[in-house]
Amino acid sequence: MKSKTLSFQLSIFESLAELPKEDQELISLASQAKENAYAPYSHFKVGAAVLLENKQVVIGSNQENASYPSGLCAERVAVFQAGAKFPGVTILKIAIVASSEKTATREPAAPCGNCRQSIFEYENKQKKPIELLLMGGEGPIYKCLSIKDILPLAFKSDFLV
Repeated sequence: MKSKTLSFQLSIFESLAELPKEDQELISLASQAKENAYAPYSHFKVGAAVLLENKQVVIGSNQENASYPSGLCAERVAVFQAGAKFPGVTILKIAIVASSEKTATREPAAPCGNCRQSIFEYENKQKKPIELLLMGGEGPIYKCLSIKDILPLAFKSDFLV
């Protein structure tokens, strides 16, 4: 038997002021997008802002449905919209802001498994990392340099060949 340790480095910023202006602006857009979330069941609103290589920003918010599997997360709304509107343009980074209407969200919420896999697909296709900026309703901002950091054993298209 072999053993393998998987790890990654996470940067933690205590406030928005510590981030570069571009990142602050992207988080602000994600926060604004969060306000457009349709979350009548979970009361957990998420906004995402995708920065593309052409400097365009595409936003998304979570959209729930009474038939829970029919809803869609903010991250996939934004990434899929970017792929449809700007096909072939590299995604540089994604800011994700999440908060609950019921309780204070003091730490960032990372993308769910479906979103991680979807973002990985784009990162793999473009052969360049996609940086993640994660923020809760209040508290620190987490920065990951690649979706692979939080999905180290991703399902790859190579498996389907």
